[in-house]
Amino acid sequence: MEWVDEGLVISVRPHGETAAIVDVFTREHGRHPGMVHGGRSRRLRPILQTGNHVDATWRGRLPDQLGHLSLELRRGYAAQSLDDPAALSGLANLASMLRLLPERDPHPNLFEVTMFVLGFLDDSSVWPALMVRWELSLLTELGFGLDLEKCAATGSTQNLTYVSPKSGRAVSKDAGTPYADKLLALPRFLRPGRSGEVTASDITDGFRLTGYFLEDRIFTPQSQKLPEPRRRIVDHLAREATIDAI
Repeated sequence: MEWVDEGLVISVRPHGETAAIVDVFTREHGRHPGMVHGGRSRRLRPILQTGNHVDATWRGRLPDQLGHLSLELRRGYAAQSLDDPAALSGLANLASMLRLLPERDPHPNLFEVTMFVLGFLDDSSVWPALMVRWELSLLTELGFGLDLEKCAATGSTQNLTYVSPKSGRAVSKDAGTPYADKLLALPRFLRPGRSGEVTASDITDGFRLTGYFLEDRIFTPQSQKLPEPRRRIVDHLAREATIDAI
């Protein structure tokens, strides 16, 4: 059996003396592992970097076998981000989160969103907000999508200000104010029909929102913690917000 697809390298680990086991998130074949012969060689190491965009060819006798991967570089996002610690953390966060997906389960919509985020990874004024939206997309793909379109209490689409940590549904300002200390903030850029400037506070609220549901629905039940790269992103944004406030 054989297939050809484009993908993103999301993990690499040594195998034997010269080979590597590579996990690739592909457009049509989902998260797919395979063995790369010579994957630890000087020629292939620059290609087998987490976050690189590649063309992948997989071959195996049976579809459920590990099989063999051949990879050709499309774009080296890993090398592109080396001089930007925040962007490098963003790339590592994407790769870490994508490993939550079940093997061989296609998620073409998430692949498109992922590549869109990577296309702006060199613009620090854009990618953090896109990363929040990407995490919302990941939650949806994993079966824990949030409903941010209308108020859970009144059905209104106006003045959506909060999110219920229990239901994952939006709550309007009027309905939620008496319970504000028990609700999560819904940042303005995630509200229906909103556009315009995204502030540092909005981004912080966005990561707090997605982080809560990622941790509560996915990581804690598996006795795991949120990825370390994600914490570094949040810490970086907090420092930037502090500097801007001075």
